[in-house]
Amino acid sequence: MSFDSGLAIRRGVVAVVTRGEQLLVIRRSQHVRAPGMHCFPGGAIDSGETEIEAVRREMLEELSLAGEPQRLLWRSVTPWNVELAWWLVEIDAAAMPEVVGTIAGEDTIFIAVRDAKSQRAAIKDIWSLFGEHG
Repeated sequence: MSFDSGLAIRRGVVAVVTRGEQLLVIRRSQHVRAPGMHCFPGGAIDSGETEIEAVRREMLEELSLAGEPQRLLWRSVTPWNVELAWWLVEIDAAAMPEVVGTIAGEDTIFIAVRDAKSQRAAIKDIWSLFGEHG
């Protein structure tokens, strides 16, 4: 599934958190790729780390929330050879932000979508805003 660009292959995870018909997204820091864009929590898989461990770590680092990966949704490869594993993640309902706000220094919002098919399309649309395609 690798995109052949001559770049070294890296691995990352993306956490997809739902609340009813909504998806949790964060506004990216001004100091990373695609600054200020909305995206899903996630990041690189550290050496020796499993995908599930990486999802849990990224949720804590980016949102200060414990998330439990439920199942792998799909895999994609970015044009710059990052192999992404997209995981459905469950968060304790009591810990979930109820309104738009700031968690761990990042703006978070829930975006509304109608059904699972629309959720997948919304996920890909948001991710494609900064050049990644699933």
